[in-house]
Amino acid sequence: MTAPVFLVDSLEGVGPGATVTLDGPEGRHAVSVRRLQPGEDIVLTDGRGRGAAGVVVRTEGKDRLIVEPREFPTEPEPTPRITVVQALPKGDRGELAVETMTETGVDAVVPWAAARCITQWKGERAAKSLAKWRATAREAGKQSRRLRFPEVADAATTKQVASLLAEADFAAVLHEEGAEPLATAELPAEGSIVLVVGPEGGVSPEELAAFAEAGAKPYRLGRSVLRTSTAGTAATALLLGRTGRWS
Repeated sequence: MTAPVFLVDSLEGVGPGATVTLDGPEGRHAVSVRRLQPGEDIVLTDGRGRGAAGVVVRTEGKDRLIVEPREFPTEPEPTPRITVVQALPKGDRGELAVETMTETGVDAVVPWAAARCITQWKGERAAKSLAKWRATAREAGKQSRRLRFPEVADAATTKQVASLLAEADFAAVLHEEGAEPLATAELPAEGSIVLVVGPEGGVSPEELAAFAEAGAKPYRLGRSVLRTSTAGTAATALLLGRTGRWS
């Protein structure tokens, strides 16, 4: 059985001979839900590339345990960095998209309020929805045993997405009418890749024009048309394989 992964605020300065206290919601989950016992293996991460793998020394109450790290794995900054701009899907499909993209290996997700999005984030709903996406990324990061969790940015406007695309080393918009398949696009060996996934109603002509002006070309994935909640995951997997990050 693989050791469970738990998130801590920081592992700065943690080295051989040290102990780490896991408490709060993560400690409660470890003690009261997972029921970890002294001597069991555990992995801690700060979600920013640092890890500490060791054993439980003791538990204290229902929400606190002490860990003795024995190994200190790290996950370096990825290159090229892959960001998916995800149009807001209906219902809970946004969390599904974040979950599967995180498990696959995306580095950043940018929620996008596209013109044809049925779902709109406004006011209190926006704050709650963004919090759900970020919580989903954390849980999926732990489940997939990542040491570096993806960033989930604040929701972006079309103008902000265009600026992000203009700064990328490779910028693309997934579009069923794209002349070139993403599978044959020339990709950078380093730097940043930014990929836009449109809403159920598609990317509007005005948005396509704005993104084209920023340097983003339309690309297609394949013959079938994927849902907005699954297209980003499929594209991320393709890019990870083609850039050698899965080798």
